[in-house]
Amino acid sequence: MSVTLSESLEPDAVESREHLPGPTSKRRRARPRLTAKLVVGSAVVAAIVLFAIVGPFVTQNPSAISDVGLQPPGDGHLLGTTQTGQDVFAQLAHATRGSLTIGVVVGVLTVVLSSLFGVIGAYAGGVTDEVFNLFTNIALVIPGLPLVIIISSYVPNKSIWLIAVVLAITGWAGSARVIRGFTLSLRGRDYVLASKVAGERTWRVILVEILPNLIPLLASQFVFAIIFAILGEAGLSFLGLGASNSFTWGTMLYYAQNGLALRLGAWWWFVPPGLLLALFGAALSLINFSIDEAINPKLRSQTRSQRKGWRLTDKQLEAVKEDAL
Repeated sequence: MSVTLSESLEPDAVESREHLPGPTSKRRRARPRLTAKLVVGSAVVAAIVLFAIVGPFVTQNPSAISDVGLQPPGDGHLLGTTQTGQDVFAQLAHATRGSLTIGVVVGVLTVVLSSLFGVIGAYAGGVTDEVFNLFTNIALVIPGLPLVIIISSYVPNKSIWLIAVVLAITGWAGSARVIRGFTLSLRGRDYVLASKVAGERTWRVILVEILPNLIPLLASQFVFAIIFAILGEAGLSFLGLGASNSFTWGTMLYYAQNGLALRLGAWWWFVPPGLLLALFGAALSLINFSIDEAINPKLRSQTRSQRKGWRLTDKQLEAVKEDAL
């Protein structure tokens, strides 16, 4: 008489087998958790990116001059006009595209350079790591503002691409140090050592075993680089060192300052670019906080415990502190 597998197992073993997590529960656990920070930040970023893509196609020429200077919003001009009669809404649409272009270019270059010097140098070790670490330390001490001033003295017409390259050159080293530290911790993991013993090539170990584990960190560094680039370009443009013959949020604020918009009460000239700059930076910061919580579960648990602490009374907080001690 044949005995089935379930009958041959003991009751305790069957019960433990039934409670084992299956593929569905594993996928459910691996699914990223949507937080309010991530949803709000992604919605604001998506709206601004959509405006940057569609806006320049539905607005007029931002450089067109008319005879209605400093006209408030209305009468054919959604956000009013500048001192020379240029449409502020058209300038804002093109400036949004220009600022986001600089941010994305700097973000990509920063991730590429930091990954090149951080991952390859840390994995190779030895002389390669020392040389790459030397270049990283040199790049860390290169000041961005004096470099842009020197470039401005020799290059009168600076494009947004040149500004983006300068910001990327002066901003990748910090990310490379962080990525190098994580790569050093991954280099001694069992699965990496097993790949080496199995005879896998170096490039395959880096691409298959190490880089996938660095994706959350690279995403966080990419978002941070975009914030750094947009704020840095806005600061340089406000000082008159930004891209020439191009519209960005920084150049709009620079022209508004030179046109005495604040003194003349032309709030529609400087408030929209400043507001978009603040909103986009805040939204990217929320996304970056969400990525940090996904990378570091302890940070997420600390945030939850703090939220619970906000709801406790003073007596309950004292009891919790006594229990912790």
